[in-house]
Amino acid sequence: MASEQQKKKNIVIIGGGIIGSTTAYFLSHHEKFDKERDSITLLEATQIAGGASGKAGGLLALWAYPSCIVPLSYRLHRELAEKHGGAERWGYRAVHCGQVDMYGILAKSKAPSSTDSSSNLDSISLQKRSEKAKRLLRAAGVPKELDWLAAEGLQSYDAMGDPSTTAQVHPYQFTTSMVQLAQEKGVSVLYGAATSINQEQPDGAVTSVSYTDKETGEEKQLPATTVILTAGPWTKSIYPAAPISALRAHSVTIRPSRPVSAYCLFTSIELPRDKSGRKAQTVTPEIYARPNNEVYACGEGDTLIPLPTSSDLVQVDQARCDDVVEQVCSISEELRDGEVTARQACYLPNVSSGRGPLVGETGVKGLLVGAGHTCWGIQNAPGTGKCLSELVWEGAVRSADLKSLDPRRVM
Repeated sequence: MASEQQKKKNIVIIGGGIIGSTTAYFLSHHEKFDKERDSITLLEATQIAGGASGKAGGLLALWAYPSCIVPLSYRLHRELAEKHGGAERWGYRAVHCGQVDMYGILAKSKAPSSTDSSSNLDSISLQKRSEKAKRLLRAAGVPKELDWLAAEGLQSYDAMGDPSTTAQVHPYQFTTSMVQLAQEKGVSVLYGAATSINQEQPDGAVTSVSYTDKETGEEKQLPATTVILTAGPWTKSIYPAAPISALRAHSVTIRPSRPVSAYCLFTSIELPRDKSGRKAQTVTPEIYARPNNEVYACGEGDTLIPLPTSSDLVQVDQARCDDVVEQVCSISEELRDGEVTARQACYLPNVSSGRGPLVGETGVKGLLVGAGHTCWGIQNAPGTGKCLSELVWEGAVRSADLKSLDPRRVM
């Protein structure tokens, strides 16, 4: 009689974000997967990387959390890039990372011309590549290559990571590439919104996934011996026992006025009182320089708008995006004089009852979960996908000790 691992498997992954996509990759690249015998279906409601996986920053770091999965996942990112041309295909590269404290002293508008006799301190050109500006940056300990900060606004700089401990990917390109590579191995991608995970009696094992076909609107079922729930902030809507909450985050991308060096920055920016009377405030946007002359910036999260039913219905608050633009442009002429190329929003999944993410088996036979990765979903996706694939094909996680992430702790 065939062993449990040798029996035909019908695997359904719910959610085509970064976790579902990397899980599909590692499942299909495992030596025990037989595409003539087994089936792997990635069920996605709207589009691959339609949520946070297409709008995140893409920072990778050995100093991220949780420590039980970070080293594995960081190494897998490097190996995937080496194997599949990630530098060209999804912008993988090692970067520097630092914390910078600054005064915001540049306005969004262009600096006045030399013939403008009016005094406008909110819109002054700092000529930051002058020798004086360079000396100011060096005196504060700013690396030579990080020359796109307004020197006169600098308070302090502290290194957080270097190219041996920090890297980045373009999240949308990485996620879609993982799906393409999985499809090449036999994974099917199906578009429809999962509505329920069905179980048989008396043992309660999963038997199928019900879903609404995206194209026809028909209610259909997918047979399943294994269901892997990777629906990010929508996990709870499919499986109510999952303690996953949602946090909305806004971000922008900017094409700077000149190429900038490979730095990812956590900031603390003191903004002055503006002409409308708004009080001075301290803001903390994150700024990630990317290949191909693009800079990504994001602000703080909010819970003002409840999670919509799907990623294509996420509301973008233009004012919040404009705030991020104003904040980051206040410390860099290259950003101020650049072009805003995207204003966007997404929802991040958080574990509401204890620290996450949740990775592993549940109390339901055949149901696995990979969700609640917060802002480190891109970083920890390969490790999550590999560990879930080991659970499916080998019956246990071999590559990391994930006891602290066991979903059964909180479900």
